[in-house]
Amino acid sequence: MTLASTTLQQTIEQAAQQADLTVLAITEGSDFHGKPTSIFRLGLGPDSPAERTLSLELSEGFTVAEAEQRDGLAAYLQQAAKRLRNPNPNAMVSLAGLPLVFREFKWPFHLSTSGADTYLVHGVVGLEDGNCSPLHTKVAASMTVTFAEVVPAPEQPYAEAFVYNAVRKTLDQGQLEMLKSGNRQPVPVTTRYYSRWQKRFVFSDTTQTARREFLATKVYWLSAVLGGNQPVWIADPYDAQYLNTTPEELQKDAEYLATDGVLTLDADFATPTPKLAEHGEHYRALLAHALSLTKPEFNEEMRHGHTNM
Repeated sequence: MTLASTTLQQTIEQAAQQADLTVLAITEGSDFHGKPTSIFRLGLGPDSPAERTLSLELSEGFTVAEAEQRDGLAAYLQQAAKRLRNPNPNAMVSLAGLPLVFREFKWPFHLSTSGADTYLVHGVVGLEDGNCSPLHTKVAASMTVTFAEVVPAPEQPYAEAFVYNAVRKTLDQGQLEMLKSGNRQPVPVTTRYYSRWQKRFVFSDTTQTARREFLATKVYWLSAVLGGNQPVWIADPYDAQYLNTTPEELQKDAEYLATDGVLTLDADFATPTPKLAEHGEHYRALLAHALSLTKPEFNEEMRHGHTNM
């Protein structure tokens, strides 16, 4: 088995160069069914620390044949180059106030072994609260065959954003548990998250106030708590998709927060001010409330066995 086909390797290297990324290594992997994959490790330079590198896993036989796929790959790597400047490129926050880290996602999608007509991708989402929390959720994001028709390919560059956002949305709805251990939990990715008329994903309709609170929460957790006050990217298209807005609107919202003394902006990267850091108790309370929503509620009659079911 070769590490990667010559065509795939050249495609990734060219797209990476255009995004100012360096291919640090290419290794062999395998998908859920044991079929070979190629794993590209990319960074902002040859000396990039491990925590600021991107692991891009693709089916070994995958070819970037169509214009939509080429454009999607280019956009994905350009965005990744920005995200790799964050202290923790894999960390995000939810609207409910959960600081999260996405890890161990095994690409590409694979067909369900249960006989269902769905594609699955497995991963782990952990609570990243600065206290080494053991809480996490193992997820199985399921994509219907109908939904797959709107995706250029069931591969990481074309699916990562909407999978991560479906996880965040499902957590916001209290439909995933954060546990110390446990089985894999389903995250349905359906056509309800996609507008065929607008040809875009829609997860959460948000107000200007909600988006500004989201950005303040993001900078508090990802910079003040987890990043040693290093700058974080505030115009991330993943967040824009999740919030049903645009990177440009997020930039404007961040500029308002900077005027209000909450953030310090340098282009589209933000750091917290003392004014924001002083509100740590508020963000911890949001976190506690959001976690409480992920815990199942039981009918007390059933808990004590007073039921005929």
